Amino acid sequence: MWVPLPLGERLWAEVGSPRRARRLGSSPRSRVWRVELSGTPAVVKQLVGGPGATERYTHEVAALTLVSRVDPPVAPRLLGTDSDERVLVLEYLEHQRPREDWVVAYAEALARLHASAGREDSGVLAGWSGPTQDDVDFFLRLSRTLGVAAPLGVRAELDDLVERLGRSSGSALLHGDPCPGNDLHTSSGVRFVDFEQAALGDGLIELAYLRIGFPTCWCVTAPPRPLLDAAEAAYRAAWRQQTGLDVADDLADACAGWLLRGDALVERARRGTRDQLARIARRDWRWGTATARQRLIHRLGIVGEMTAGGGELEGLGQLTAAMRDSMLTRWPSLPPLPARRP
Repeated sequence: MWVPLPLGERLWAEVGSPRRARRLGSSPRSRVWRVELSGTPAVVKQLVGGPGATERYTHEVAALTLVSRVDPPVAPRLLGTDSDERVLVLEYLEHQRPREDWVVAYAEALARLHASAGREDSGVLAGWSGPTQDDVDFFLRLSRTLGVAAPLGVRAELDDLVERLGRSSGSALLHGDPCPGNDLHTSSGVRFVDFEQAALGDGLIELAYLRIGFPTCWCVTAPPRPLLDAAEAAYRAAWRQQTGLDVADDLADACAGWLLRGDALVERARRGTRDQLARIARRDWRWGTATARQRLIHRLGIVGEMTAGGGELEGLGQLTAAMRDSMLTRWPSLPPLPARRP
């Protein structure tokens, strides 16, 4: 169905009259066009799809304003806005096929994006929301369904984990959905797009994506260990260069937090509708490049490795190892996550 380009007279006067509009593919929550403004390509994006559209529009404008401080840039320039129509006009960026070691440039750009906000920006965006006590209940219920008894003290470990993540005082600009596909690999570096879920929080939450398997993303990958190590080192070096501070070494809490969230096994439209971990014991389903069971087995393995040396999540480490063994015994033909992005 043809949809007219949503540019009012005020925005036309601000950015110029668009020509040669061509509709681009996008999620059901937005409409996107490629246009020409005075002979220069640009992107027009309109947020649609229900009562949350205004909030998503506000998040995106606020995040793009914050990240505009970064030089060299890590996001497209915001050329104009129309709050009545929830429209953004953005710089057009030409995406190139990512290199085999794309995660290194991705991680370096992600660190610079995170560093674009600080404590002085408190209140510009909402704080990141972590796992809840319901997530803990659902996870422990799954362990019982798999026939695995939780070691003594695991419930207390998980309650403490939820509390630690909930009171995290980080003030980094979090993209909210830093997935393959929301990163454009251009001739001048990586640029991130689609900041509708942006929030403020601890950058470790999104650095963890590389290890835990891009939990909010259809395109899930597990980079080979040498590339993963190089990417995490690039993130830490870029963060230090931007802020003068070191990144905390421990990613265990962030990865364990993503493990608990059953909603990170389904696409956004299905989140918050039911206990996804309960479903996984009965049936598997594919989302993008992997199935739910593939994703969960990977996450269990990562958290088991990261907590094997003891510490605050030692009991969880024992539990995740046993749950992973149980899943592999039940479903031995499950392949590992893909190592390359499509």
